[in-house]
Amino acid sequence: MTEKVIIIRKILVVLVGSLLLSIGINGFLVPHYLLDGETIGIALILHYYFEFPTGVMIIILGFPLCWFAWVYERNYFYNSFYGLVISSLLIDWLEPIKDQFQLPVFPSVILGGVCIGTGIGLMLRYETSTGGTDLLAQLISKAFSLNIGMVILIIDGFIITAGLPLLGPKTFLFSCSTIFIGGMTTSLITKKE
Repeated sequence: MTEKVIIIRKILVVLVGSLLLSIGINGFLVPHYLLDGETIGIALILHYYFEFPTGVMIIILGFPLCWFAWVYERNYFYNSFYGLVISSLLIDWLEPIKDQFQLPVFPSVILGGVCIGTGIGLMLRYETSTGGTDLLAQLISKAFSLNIGMVILIIDGFIITAGLPLLGPKTFLFSCSTIFIGGMTTSLITKKE
């Protein structure tokens, strides 16, 4: 496969993955104040507490990891920088859809997890990312030969626990379910044959 074809494929994967991620967040998580893990979860906590734009927070939070990748793994930097910018812009641009989706919480948990997990999984499968903690997970996965979906699931557990005071027990459990579904979806998509 030529380098041009690889670049075009990565661009398409980043666009499709970012679109799915944005729909999952704005269409299914935000209407019910659910959290995801990763940098997205931290950005959502800041959004719920202070009404900061989620995408802008993702860029701010993802910058240190992108810098780390720039210094130590340039290839990861280039592959994640575009994902960081495009997904963050789409998340803020599609923010109005939160008012268009009127699904109950249970289907939102499932659909949100599947959309987010598919978006992230597609990007990771083609060695791109959103530049947040999934970039960290990529580096850990490579260093220790671990399944990247499982690494993300562990990181997500720490982040969701930080949001427990904001969520309350019921929403916390729904958010854990979303993360579990997203993590399993990511694992299935990134699984090597």
